[in-house]
Amino acid sequence: MSAAFPEFRLGTVLATSFTGTLSERHGEPVERIPAPHRLVDWLAVYGLAVDSCTAAQLERARELRESVHAAATAAALREALPAPAVHVINEHSARGRAAAVLTPEGERRWRLGPDAQVADALGVIAADAVGVIAGERDGRLALCASPTCRAAFFDTSRSRTRRWCDMNTCGNRQKKARFHAGRRTGPAPTT
Repeated sequence: MSAAFPEFRLGTVLATSFTGTLSERHGEPVERIPAPHRLVDWLAVYGLAVDSCTAAQLERARELRESVHAAATAAALREALPAPAVHVINEHSARGRAAAVLTPEGERRWRLGPDAQVADALGVIAADAVGVIAGERDGRLALCASPTCRAAFFDTSRSRTRRWCDMNTCGNRQKKARFHAGRRTGPAPTT
């Protein structure tokens, strides 16, 4: 598992995790899937193993990622969903070949066939986006409070008041900035 990708956790929202592969959207963007093999790696971390990925498939994945981001952002702001984004999400969802399976623990997982293609994995991400944006999961879509990030994330906290897409990155960065700003404007030292 690569350090660039989070370890898959139960309850992870696949769609918003996928949009996080482009971070700092309103600052200096950081692309976490710059090459086809990195998409293969990312998919494997989330249980969607495929054998290979072409440059064209990577471009389709990025198109889906940006469409999910646009639709999730609109949903979080309670705005109309952008029609082009909805179209891309629906196309990917309909194109994928995957089965929802029940685990012995009573959880739903996706299973790709032995000859799974990138389109099948993207179909799972798109289907997850449909469920999240349609409000079928327990939680709420929100936007990261970091002005350089503004990533859409799915808040499942008890109070539904989470502010950061990830406390270890955006949250800590904002807390550190506030701390340093407070030190600069604090009382002058006495001599």
